[in-house]
Order: sequence, then C-alpha cells, then structure tokens
Amino acid sequence: MSERFILAIESSCDETGAAVLCGRRVLSNVIATQKVHEKYGGVVPELASRAHQSHIVPVVHQALAEAGLTPRQLDAIAFTRGPGLMGSLHVGTSFAKSMAMALGVPLIAVHHMQAHALALFIEDGQPREVPSYPFLCLTVSGGHTQLVHVRAPSDLTIAGQTIDDAAGEAFDKAAKLLGFDYPGGPLIDRWAQDGDARRFHFPHPRVPGFDFSFSGLKTSLLYLLRDDEALRRVLTDFDRSDPPQLVRDLCASYQQTVVDYLLDKTFACAAQLDLRDLALAGGVSANSALRRDFSERCTRQGLRAFIPPFAYCTDNAAMIGLVAHYKLAAGEVAALTDVPEPRGLW
Repeated sequence: MSERFILAIESSCDETGAAVLCGRRVLSNVIATQKVHEKYGGVVPELASRAHQSHIVPVVHQALAEAGLTPRQLDAIAFTRGPGLMGSLHVGTSFAKSMAMALGVPLIAVHHMQAHALALFIEDGQPREVPSYPFLCLTVSGGHTQLVHVRAPSDLTIAGQTIDDAAGEAFDKAAKLLGFDYPGGPLIDRWAQDGDARRFHFPHPRVPGFDFSFSGLKTSLLYLLRDDEALRRVLTDFDRSDPPQLVRDLCASYQQTVVDYLLDKTFACAAQLDLRDLALAGGVSANSALRRDFSERCTRQGLRAFIPPFAYCTDNAAMIGLVAHYKLAAGEVAALTDVPEPRGLW
C-alpha cells in the first residue's frame, strides 16, 4: 500500500498545531502559540478555546501550503481527542470532523500522551536512531507525568504516573512563588545553570511503586520561602532578569530534586521490566538538566537513551499525525459521533 497523506490537528491546550505527514515523514509542522495567558500566570481555558478558533484556519492553511498539497489530496484527517482542556479539544475535534466529512476521507482520533511517547519515530530528513520495542518512555509535561511501557505503536501501558501534580506544573508553580513570569519552567532551568544544586535540600516525595507526587515538593518550597529569613529579604525585591546567586542556587536545588526524583523512578522501573532502551518525551524533556542527567545515567548503566528533537517535545501536530499513520494502516478510524475526552482514554 502506498503511503498516504494525513492532515493532523493538535488543540489539547494552548498550542494550535497542524501538520501534514506522508507515512511517518513530516511535510509540514505549524504551531501558533497563545501569548494571551502570560499576564494571567497560567492557561485560561476560555481564552485558550477562543484563540484556537482564531488560529486554526490560518494554521491549517499554512500547513497545507508548506506541504504543497490541496485539501483534495488528503487521505485522512487526524485530531487530538484527549486528554486536554474541553473547550480547546472541541475546536480541533469540530474542525477535523467538518473537514473529513466535506472531503469524504477517514477521521482518526489520537490520544495525546500516546503521541508524545511515539514522537521519536517521526521522520523529518534528519538521520537518528530510534528505540527498539519494547522500551520505557518517561513522558513529562505541564499536565502529565507518566512512565509508559511501549511494546508496539498500539500496545502501550502506564507503568506509573503522578497521583496529583505534574512535573511541569511543579516547575511553573515554583517559578510563580519566586515572582517569575509564566511559563516559569524554562526560567527555572535558565537560572539553575549558574546555581549550586547542593545549597538547599528538598525531600524526595515517598510514593509506592512507580507513581509520582509533586504536591509535597511544592509545599516544602513554600515553607522554605516562608521560614528562611535570608531568602525572604532577597525575594522582596530583586531583578527578575538577573537574579542574585542565592536565587540561582535555589532554582538549581529545586530543579535537581525534581530531576533526581523523576530519574530514580524511571531507572528503577526499567530495571524491573528489564528494558534496555529508555526514552524521554513531553514538554519538560526540553529541560537541560533532565536531558543531561538522563543521558549520563543511561551511559553509566549501559542503556540506550532516546530524546526527540525539541520541535517534537512540546505539543505539536506532527506527533498526532504519526500515531494517525499507524491507526490508518490498522483500519482504526473514528466516527463523526465521537466526542472529546478531556481526561483521555488510554
């Protein structure tokens, strides 16, 4: 069977994405970022859905133009069914349904987290190795933290996940406590690079098995900022564009605690499942300390480490199109009566 053209749409949160794939090969991958949420310190669901409505037509038009295709050349339309924000998911779902019905082509529903775990297999003309099945994927983002046992593109199970907050949220909330702008996770990473990760101590959350918890870690930071007099004095007034060393050390200490906690669970899970290939995915996989320590631990233990390029770490439509490629080949198509699933259907 010849490879087919798929238009994929991603609208789970605050990124409006459209991509065109031919098989696993990306022909275009367009993303419109929503800046409106920055002044609110977090994603506002109603504003996110309104922004998706404004962005989706031009984003899809640009994706088709960059791929050099017309809508009539498409063989299928894919969309993110969940998990995500209900209003945001509705925009992408409704658009995909309308386009698939108008063109008379199959509609394919994709699980957002499955797409993150398989993003490594996207082909974009740049040679790189991919993991062998089965492998373990640590998927970390603003809304999710999961350890996924990937046996095949359609055979994925969750080996562990957060029972409360996600790692990305733990970074963003910490940044907010320090007075940094949203999104704060990248700023924590930036200032931590010049900090001493041994200056402050944060306890590792204790959760049985391979599940995670980050609420207690955020609380410990809150108490530290409340009780440490030197920190209180510094935090009352400092230049957010050039933090003092004390703040940089705090960022480094907090970040290293999160990274060590994530990786301790990941490598323990890999050992129990006897897996030699490990992957890192999701928006937080762009964190420099996490990428560095993940790769170094794999090297020390004789394991193979895989991390997608930055373009496929954050929310994007190319990864949605990749999963749709596998689903289309297996004949797994959605119905026009399917509705978004904000909590996801794994």
